[in-house]
Amino acid sequence: MTRLKAHYAARDIEARILEAIRGAGLNPEQQLSPDDLGALDHFHTGGLRASRELIGLAGIQAGDQVLDIGAGLGGCARLLASSQDCRVDCIEYSPDYCAGAVLLNRLTGLADRIEMHEGSALDMPFPADSFDVAWMQNVGMNIEDKPALYAEIHRVLKPGGRFAFQEMAGEGLPTSYFPLPWATDPGDSFLISADEMQSLLRASGFTAEVFEDTSEAHLNSAAAPAAPQSLTLGVFVDNLGEKAGNARRSLEEGRIRLVRGVFRAG
Repeated sequence: MTRLKAHYAARDIEARILEAIRGAGLNPEQQLSPDDLGALDHFHTGGLRASRELIGLAGIQAGDQVLDIGAGLGGCARLLASSQDCRVDCIEYSPDYCAGAVLLNRLTGLADRIEMHEGSALDMPFPADSFDVAWMQNVGMNIEDKPALYAEIHRVLKPGGRFAFQEMAGEGLPTSYFPLPWATDPGDSFLISADEMQSLLRASGFTAEVFEDTSEAHLNSAAAPAAPQSLTLGVFVDNLGEKAGNARRSLEEGRIRLVRGVFRAG
């Protein structure tokens, strides 16, 4: 098992998810809604709120073919499929997360509109010019070869397609507090600056429509309404409190920045 797969391993994830759903007073034998699961399946900074905001920025419309890169448990894919009437393909490196996503797609009645693919964002199993939108939230921090990542995203997008993303950027200070949600130790974290991110995207054939630093807005945002205690990221993320605390401390001290953007493929 690679270091990355080990970091995102979640043994018996299906059983853990079902136990958490029942613990929250939900019945997995009855169809669940993506909103029911929002505290569980949006594993990125800002959670469900950030996903909804990015949908608005990206201008995703009914009928768009969407690719969710690093989809995790598929929370964003289910939100897109249900709220925007999209067809979504997901690429996810963790086999455990893929298994959890397939289960949740079935429990929400969305299995016919979402397809999970286990694999790497650097070598995606899709033809060129396949998608109207590529979607990625808090994924690039795990990928060292950013030019290859952006080139592969550009390849699978149709001409004029949009790349909508949220990402952590590094700003020259060491990221000193580990573990983090995306990295057990410094050898697993590959942050670049916001300026370098934009430069590499332009070099890969993208043009910026939106690019903004949302760090302060995130730090000042009101906490999300409390979810049932059983239905949280802690169902499948070990040491969640420590990891989330280290990420927030790094953000508060300016060691990392939270950015998001929408870039169009030329």
